[in-house]
Amino acid sequence: MKIEIFGSGCPRCKQTEKIMKMAVEELDSDAIVEKVTDMMVIMEKGIVSTPAVAVDGKIVISGKIPSLDEAKRLIKG
Repeated sequence: MKIEIFGSGCPRCKQTEKIMKMAVEELDSDAIVEKVTDMMVIMEKGIVSTPAVAVDGKIVISGKIPSLDEAKRLIKG
């Protein structure tokens, strides 16, 4: 599983990345978490609000910070 965090590097984006990494660790998942800061890539994905999270290429969150429970649900599917 590939989890992408889209954002410019603002505090909200960093918090989202931290929460997603915590969820991966707590679930003992082998998911890979990547941070995407390239604005051209973000725009190409059609993201208008950051932070945004994609799981295996599908945008699942945009414009908000997920809770830890929400992040776990996204990873579990």
